[in-house]
Amino acid sequence: MKFPALDLIDRCLLDLLQADARQSLDRLAEAVSLSAPAVQRRIKRLRESGVIVRDAVEIQPAAVGLPMTFIVTVELEHERADQVDKFRRKVANEALVQQCYYVTGDSDFVIIALAQSMDDFEAMTRRLFFDDANIRRFRTAVVMGKPLRSLAVPANYVADPPQRGSAAGS
Repeated sequence: MKFPALDLIDRCLLDLLQADARQSLDRLAEAVSLSAPAVQRRIKRLRESGVIVRDAVEIQPAAVGLPMTFIVTVELEHERADQVDKFRRKVANEALVQQCYYVTGDSDFVIIALAQSMDDFEAMTRRLFFDDANIRRFRTAVVMGKPLRSLAVPANYVADPPQRGSAAGS
């Protein structure tokens, strides 16, 4: 997917919206020194181009009865495209799976899942892993604390380009 070039104002708007998507257009406009209609046009363009994927509410999992978080690494027996796609679909349909990443390295997938209890988590592992002959192995870590929990993307982050004549730039 090709995304539009983002200027500094677009990036500032993205950071502001990630912090609080319910801010008024007037407040956003004041923060970036534009008119509210100009900000509205920019936000519309960012949504239509796929830069802004969705507006969402973040919920405290324990408040809805899901106090436990698990990180699960999964190795597939066979990595044929049809097998990978089948597993992706199964994970996407599991309500307790919060995030799933297809990764390189020792594992094929990393999954973040929620559960009410260990019994609840065990039932999910049976549905996703034990009942699937294509699962070679899975490993679980129980999250004890969340010192940093964010899906925010640093929109204003731009890596320093390598300097001419430096080892990285040569």
